[in-house]
Amino acid sequence: MPTRRNFLRAAGAASALAGVETVRSPLGAAALAGSTTEQQSYLRRVDARDKVRGVIRYGADRAPAGMTHAVPVVATIGKGRVTGFDTAAAEAVPGVRLVLTHISPAELRSAPFLMAGGFAVQGYQPMTSDRVAYRGQLIALVVADTLVAATEAAELVEARYETESFAVQLGAAGTETVLQSAVLPRFPDTVMGDADAAYAASPIKLDATYDGPPQHAMPIELLSSTVEWQGENLIVHEGTQNANGVQHGIAYALNISADRVEIISPSAGGAFGQKNGLQMHLGPLAIAARRVGRPVKLVIPRTQTFHAGSFRPASRQRIRLGADHSGRMHAAIHDIDAQTSRGDFFPMQYTELTGRLYNIPNFRGRQQLVRTDAQTPGYMRAPFEHIAAFALESSVDELAYRLGQDPVALRLANDAPTTDPISGHPFSSRHLAECLRRGADQFGWVDRRPGTGSMRTKDGTLIGWGMASGAYKAATAPATAVLRAESLGRRRCRITITVDGHEMGQGIRTAITNLISGSVRVPARDVVVIVGDTRGLPPQHITAGSWGTATALPAVDAALAKLRAQLGLPPSGPVDLPAAMGGRPPIELQARTKAPGQPDDIWDRVATGIGAGAGPEYPEFTSMSFIAHFVEVRIEPRIRRIRVPRVVSVADCGRVASPVTAVSQVRGGVVWGIGATLREGSEVDPRFGGFLSASLEDYAVPVNADIGSIDVSLIDKPDLRLNSVGVKSLGEVSMVGVAPAIANAVFHATGRRLRRLPIRIEDVM
Repeated sequence: MPTRRNFLRAAGAASALAGVETVRSPLGAAALAGSTTEQQSYLRRVDARDKVRGVIRYGADRAPAGMTHAVPVVATIGKGRVTGFDTAAAEAVPGVRLVLTHISPAELRSAPFLMAGGFAVQGYQPMTSDRVAYRGQLIALVVADTLVAATEAAELVEARYETESFAVQLGAAGTETVLQSAVLPRFPDTVMGDADAAYAASPIKLDATYDGPPQHAMPIELLSSTVEWQGENLIVHEGTQNANGVQHGIAYALNISADRVEIISPSAGGAFGQKNGLQMHLGPLAIAARRVGRPVKLVIPRTQTFHAGSFRPASRQRIRLGADHSGRMHAAIHDIDAQTSRGDFFPMQYTELTGRLYNIPNFRGRQQLVRTDAQTPGYMRAPFEHIAAFALESSVDELAYRLGQDPVALRLANDAPTTDPISGHPFSSRHLAECLRRGADQFGWVDRRPGTGSMRTKDGTLIGWGMASGAYKAATAPATAVLRAESLGRRRCRITITVDGHEMGQGIRTAITNLISGSVRVPARDVVVIVGDTRGLPPQHITAGSWGTATALPAVDAALAKLRAQLGLPPSGPVDLPAAMGGRPPIELQARTKAPGQPDDIWDRVATGIGAGAGPEYPEFTSMSFIAHFVEVRIEPRIRRIRVPRVVSVADCGRVASPVTAVSQVRGGVVWGIGATLREGSEVDPRFGGFLSASLEDYAVPVNADIGSIDVSLIDKPDLRLNSVGVKSLGEVSMVGVAPAIANAVFHATGRRLRRLPIRIEDVM
């Protein structure tokens, strides 16, 4: 079973493969009972063959003539300032062209933070002052003719420092805690009813605190860029999920017109939120390329990625639940302290999940930001929902045990099937109960013995069965689709579609090709999908928050509708486009779609490179995706190693646009959930700052031997209220709930309620 780190350089191809096969849905008849996909054929991944042949090219594969190589020099103190450099030895290395140690703010501006209405992964631009804000910060850049020379020279650069005290952990002396709603009014506290009074009056009370560590995404493709100046124009090849934002962000930083910048990113080898904005190395790299007069490539080493890239922040979550003796939950209070940097307020949205997962009439959520001396945290698969679900769903499981009720039955009794408890609006669709019932049936939950420690093998291995629910916003964003249809003769027709989106390995090209082939009967070999390229239209709005498919497909669908109308074809049902095109001249057209309720001036925002995503709350409804995970753990009797041999996951993601890639997304999310629960934690040392476990040797992630059977089922009921295609989010929700399902299974096996991640062997000794 592949893990998210072992996928073959997860990314997409620039064009569809000739001879791509179609397959029946791989989900199986039992999983597809009542499904609209049961009798349909779907494409295998259109880029699969190119991936295994190594044909796909990524940003770091770009090697223009005369290219030089850059290697960063990073700070080795936790905080302070650089008082000077000794670069003589570095400059003496043969082949070194430039040792760049300082850039004037007039030459390179700090682009504003992505979540403050800007473009960048953080608001502080290194190398424009002598300030060291965190260990591992970029302080110099060496450019040489070869990577070997640049690496040798970078190691010879010596920096002198003046140190200051720093704090890198929650609760440490020197941190500063601020109420998020006070500093970020657009992210207010979530309040419904009177949670404090309802909690006080509840006969059954639970009060528990859960700790989540900082964690780093480990995409196979490292942070990298290849830049070159062609006259006054800057050309950037890099893996990104926000070509539009990077284009406008680097233009802002260099104080040039965005029209002079091209971002080319047909494929990214994994992103997971880490590549959602302007990276801090790109500005200095562009300056260096201009000074040496040659293209420059920079690949951030894996160890430096832990400080150059954003990360999931450390958090502490206190959950209080109030219920009656029947198990009806009347009150929930969720207090969160989560890490941010000194320079930016990284907004939290933990209560977006905990306030909506159940029908709890009285809810209060308070979120506090703890300022630490680290780079600005950022988005990472299920950024808030992963740890929020760990806290809430562990507490709900504990409530079930307190009451002597079945965990599935308790969740079903507290479901909110039609109305969003926070907004009061109806859900556009909600099939969580079906996820729970189907998952319990497929897992064989009825055979579970409820007592802790009651299930074991003959050799004494403990068996635990646990489950949990999850949810994630069904977000959408504006998108433009530019379609060109041309006859190829002999009843063949080619469609070229350029649309807002990025291929990070999730299979967006396959989903788009599925839609086109099913709608107008053009085979995959004759469909070309272009994404991630700012040359021309569309602008390539950020792809994040699991909105990629739900954003791109409605725009493509609208373009196909225009094409049908222009050719006088029926507005619905499959049509034979190759026959309709005949000998006609090529047709070019454009269609635009936006999220429900967005104003027309949203396009002005997109045109400036600013993110314009929407959801889960829309003017007339709330839209979420849902999932249920059922997990078996086995704990060895002597060394107490925890294994996860079996997982059943059932997801409600609206219409399944591409079953092959959808199932892959869920499996990947489950694998990541296993890693985030049992392996992953970025260790910090308060004496030195920074992250100590800054390599794949020290930052443990799952390998194939850690992964057992992952049985995925999809509800596959279109949500046509959200968009014309009926698709909702899937990538992020796939991870939500895995951690508590495992933790609940560990409790079932051992009787130990664990409230800190990751769960390690010593926790069950």
